[in-house]
Amino acid sequence: MSGFPNTVFAGQRFAVVGLGKNGLPAAHALIAMGVEVIAWDDSEPARTAAVGLDVRDPRTAGGRFDAVVLSPGIPHLLPKPHPIAVWARETGVAIISDTELLYRAVRGAGSAAKFVGITGTNGKSTTTALLAHVLTGAGIAAVAGANLGPAALSLPLLGDDGVYVLEMSSYMLERIVSLRFDAAAMLNLSVDHLDRHGDMAGYAMAKRGVFGRQCAGDLAVIGIDDALSRDMAGWLAGQPARVATISGVGHADFRTEDGVLRDGGGPIVAMADCPTLPGAHNAQNAAAVAAMAGFLGVGRAAIAAGLRTYPGLPHRQQLVGRVGGVRYINDSKATNSDAAQRALVCYDRLIWIAGGMAKEDGIEPLVPLFPRIAHAMLIGRDSPILAATLRAHGVAFTEAGTLENAVALAARAAAEEAADVVLLSPACASWDQFTGYDQRGDRFAELVRRLEGSR
Repeated sequence: MSGFPNTVFAGQRFAVVGLGKNGLPAAHALIAMGVEVIAWDDSEPARTAAVGLDVRDPRTAGGRFDAVVLSPGIPHLLPKPHPIAVWARETGVAIISDTELLYRAVRGAGSAAKFVGITGTNGKSTTTALLAHVLTGAGIAAVAGANLGPAALSLPLLGDDGVYVLEMSSYMLERIVSLRFDAAAMLNLSVDHLDRHGDMAGYAMAKRGVFGRQCAGDLAVIGIDDALSRDMAGWLAGQPARVATISGVGHADFRTEDGVLRDGGGPIVAMADCPTLPGAHNAQNAAAVAAMAGFLGVGRAAIAAGLRTYPGLPHRQQLVGRVGGVRYINDSKATNSDAAQRALVCYDRLIWIAGGMAKEDGIEPLVPLFPRIAHAMLIGRDSPILAATLRAHGVAFTEAGTLENAVALAARAAAEEAADVVLLSPACASWDQFTGYDQRGDRFAELVRRLEGSR
């Protein structure tokens, strides 16, 4: 972690639990800032790989701890608290996230850099990367990270004019204490992570945390294209921050009308000129970026230029190849039906690859879009669940089992059904067959390249 003095947390002692993409960088960064770190992971290979760290179970390490830095994926309450989380609560040790520590480190180093927090069930990665792209293009020192990556404590120290753009998951938002976002956005809410938050009310409450501690001079951006977000917008109206509503379909402070992104001052950019931002969902993401970038001092022309030149993110409606006139689209990040809907609506006739570990609502919310699906190729553990829904609505499908089979069968089906798109938008988690959505998307891209080579 560059630029931070080695005295920022001098004399403090933290336990870092979970030595993955968040925990391992956090442990090393904290040591560089003067912290005594006791590191732990339940996985023996992860402990063995933690070279240079004091690896011990903090419950048996003895002595006082100032905090436990628990990696986001490790539960502290539901569905079942990790034993170290139970120990921390019983002994009065705070459980915090690495994003909280980044904020403390920046302020401890004397920097007044601004913090932006972006959350929502879908679109937060794109919006985070897009805002950082717009800010950088406008000459503002900006870095993006947290849930998007890199880990928060891997980010450098910025000066007073810099901006940290942080993608915040609901898991991270549960574990912030003093972090205040100068600009915060909650894009949308749909069913997700109910095992972790208990129910939708608990999930919405966690998301609402992005607006915690905001003051009158801050900006709160809220999507109004779904009922749960509109409810949150009603709550926000009574909070101190200035509120900006956003929509991909109109009737908001920042909105798209007739294909043009607008605000109260008039048109900003035609969305057709922003090729990596297709669909109403990306129009809403662009609206959020326009609201926050303007608040941070970026002019309208620079906002438009940034939206036009945004390169896009992997695994989010990413064109990975063309074979025989058929486009192959990698949307592996779509791990729930709401995310898949945002891709399906962009194509008139397609071969759909879906499946994996289904979320609670399955693919039932996608029924209105089924007429667009010429044939579905199903993969993964819960393909029988998806098959039942497709069968009930007369959609042709094949239980392909693996992604390898699905891509090969999809190529044939595209020719037979005169479909010009093969879309991997699984509407399911990937952990039954892959280490994550990124590995699933990378494998899809590799299979498409092989298909191109064979043609």
